[in-house]
Amino acid sequence: MPFQAPKIEKHYYSISEVAEMFDVNASLIRYWEKEFNNIKPYKNKKGNRLFTVDAIDELKLVYYLVKERGMTLKGAKQKIKDNRDDAIEEHKIVTRLRGIREMLIEIREEL
Repeated sequence: MPFQAPKIEKHYYSISEVAEMFDVNASLIRYWEKEFNNIKPYKNKKGNRLFTVDAIDELKLVYYLVKERGMTLKGAKQKIKDNRDDAIEEHKIVTRLRGIREMLIEIREEL
């Protein structure tokens, strides 16, 4: 299942909440954090990772490139490095199109 957008009401999300949003293991989130320099969660004194909305947006982009587009981690890093704005815009377009498709399916079922 692709990313499930939460109602963003909190300033910080725990790693387990973020992993649940993306339907992946927390270890994968930690691995991506280590591999991608643009994912920087806040760490409290105990060392717990707390993700801001910006960090979750970065994870959305990585999730889209790696899980949905099927890119390798090396390819995703290169895409973000070379064409970050293009990758973000492409992700936004795909997300909007999926929303429109879901809406059209709902309308068709109601008819």
